[in-house]
Amino acid sequence: MIKKVALCSFILIFFALTVPFALSARDVNPIVSTDWLEKNLANPKVITVDIRKVEDYKAGHIPNAINVIYGSWAIMKGGLRNELPPTDDLLDVISSAGIGADSIVVVVGKTDTVPDRTDISRVAWTLKYAGIENAAILDGGYNKWMADKKAVSTDAVKPKSKSYQGKVNEGLFVKKDYVINSIGKAILVDVREPDFFQGNKKLDFVAKPGRIKGAVNLPTSQAYTKDGTFKSKEELAGLVANAVGKDTSKEIIVYCDTGKVCTAWAFIMTELLGYKNVKDYDGSAEEWTKDPKAPVEP
Repeated sequence: MIKKVALCSFILIFFALTVPFALSARDVNPIVSTDWLEKNLANPKVITVDIRKVEDYKAGHIPNAINVIYGSWAIMKGGLRNELPPTDDLLDVISSAGIGADSIVVVVGKTDTVPDRTDISRVAWTLKYAGIENAAILDGGYNKWMADKKAVSTDAVKPKSKSYQGKVNEGLFVKKDYVINSIGKAILVDVREPDFFQGNKKLDFVAKPGRIKGAVNLPTSQAYTKDGTFKSKEELAGLVANAVGKDTSKEIIVYCDTGKVCTAWAFIMTELLGYKNVKDYDGSAEEWTKDPKAPVEP
């Protein structure tokens, strides 16, 4: 009897120690510091992708970083902004950047404004959609790299192309009909500022003010500190829990005006906080408000 108890105890301890690691496919934190990237610049598995404009990249960039501008990752399609490129085109972009399935990809961009910061998260989320497990965001972006007085290069970097044939994760992005059918079932999260959520303001390309029926508000601006870095994991977890609760298994659909700004929370919830069923409504308010059958409130 004693031997059986001892054996059971050993098995429980073994699983407690090993299972969390077995369940994690990541080789890197989803949000990395400038110090971490500096120490890993020579690591052949680490690919730094600078998504800024070509002229900004040429003026100075992180050593070994390759330039793949934001417009390569999100396009205008069907009259909607920030849409996914066709799958073949997206895989070509990844291949031409020298990214493989086992690559650790650190996405870098400007962090002057919330739209700048979410250019970065949109690319990281798109890499996840394309099957890249180790996509990460440089905390604070190129602005933080410069503020920390890290080395800068003006040498153009030409990546070694690979043939990437990853399988896309269709479940990360959802369409309008899916959202309509999810009202009252999934938690809909509007990440716009309160005035837009409440219908007091709208952007010019959004047909009418208001939010998707039943949505809760979690502004993306709240995820960042004043210098463009992310708030602590504990602070982020508190903000998310206040908006959607602590049940990480619930289905959550995030949206904004175009499906870009909401990717910051999608990435944080999924990659940092362990929420397991988060989706991005890519058409967002730009598409939703054009359809008179899509319910809007207030």
